[in-house]
Amino acid sequence: MHRPTDDSANTPGTWTAESVDPAVLAALLARHGWHRHGRATGACTRWTPPDATGTSLLLPASRAYPDSADLIAEALTALERSASPSAPGILRSLRTPGDEIHWLRDIPEPAAPAATWAAQERLRTGAHALLLAAALTATGHAGYHGARHRRPAEAALDGLLLGPATGGRALAVLVPLRPAGPYGRRTPGTSTGRLLSTTLLRALYAARDATDYQRATGSSEAFAAAVRAGVCQELTEALITLVRGSAGVRITLHWSPAAAPPDGFATHPEPVEFTPGDLPALRAAGPRYIRDEPSVPVRLTTAVIRLRRAAPGGAGTAHLRVLAGADVPQVRVTLDEDDYRTAGHAHLTGLPLRISGRLESGSGFRRLVDATDVAPVPVDEAEREQLLKSLRENLDGLGETPGDDG
Repeated sequence: MHRPTDDSANTPGTWTAESVDPAVLAALLARHGWHRHGRATGACTRWTPPDATGTSLLLPASRAYPDSADLIAEALTALERSASPSAPGILRSLRTPGDEIHWLRDIPEPAAPAATWAAQERLRTGAHALLLAAALTATGHAGYHGARHRRPAEAALDGLLLGPATGGRALAVLVPLRPAGPYGRRTPGTSTGRLLSTTLLRALYAARDATDYQRATGSSEAFAAAVRAGVCQELTEALITLVRGSAGVRITLHWSPAAAPPDGFATHPEPVEFTPGDLPALRAAGPRYIRDEPSVPVRLTTAVIRLRRAAPGGAGTAHLRVLAGADVPQVRVTLDEDDYRTAGHAHLTGLPLRISGRLESGSGFRRLVDATDVAPVPVDEAEREQLLKSLRENLDGLGETPGDDG
């Protein structure tokens, strides 16, 4: 996720009156607390900032109104110059149409700058973890994802725009619609950004329902069923992070006014709230999801990163970079003496190593057990050199530390 600067919405050349739909701009003003004056069915409406100070905006109801382009241009200029804290967010939403997700943590006013910083970091961390859980679920439902699909999930968050974490209490994230028309034109269809939004909202509602059911009955059966709606261990942990140390968290999603609401969802989705009373149910759900997630049989093509054993002979541990066969970056495996020798030969000669086994859920799918069929993969000289070059370039970024055998 990216944190846009305050002037990122005011890039020269961004705004043309012809590119802005007045209905979209009016919806954004209402969402950010601006006050409308005049009849809803009138040809024009006047909007004033939330604090009722500063310049007001006059907007036409549609582009059919005479001089609508001039009125829209004046409104955009006034927003660019406005001292209202909401103005940059409105301009960003016009510049990059997308759904908005708002977090509100109920915490006291921090007494010191360090406390404010800590609250802001907790809010950002929890929000990122929640969005990552939704991105993981968008790749496929599972009670526990572990290390699987982390790269595509993180990549799905790259285009999100992160607002300021005001006082550690409030945070807004813009989820751009892709593909989307520029500067507020309405666009049909479902985008990758919209998939993230709908996945998160569906999972939050299911987590709320499952928590209510467990609190009312003492049974955790609803959490098992909620996996089909996108609830997972990663989502429950993110909610715990957000709720812990607060009186509660409220999460609200607003659909982009530049696109119609998705099928099956309300035009104005209800906020979802979690409180400290929900923590026991959420904390119990996470370990159950890890425990119940089955191991995954795989046949991997790998490159040997590191080998280690306690003595010159006997079994040892191999750290392998996964090239194919599973969507995890690396695995660890314990090999018997013969297989360890085979892995060592592949490492010395720069050959990939093929290996079968099961990825354990308890390790986050980072450990391979019951290894069989360990054998080097013949490749031509050019492929071998490319593999060696890739290993050298990526070794520092694989998260390995000396002595970390898992």
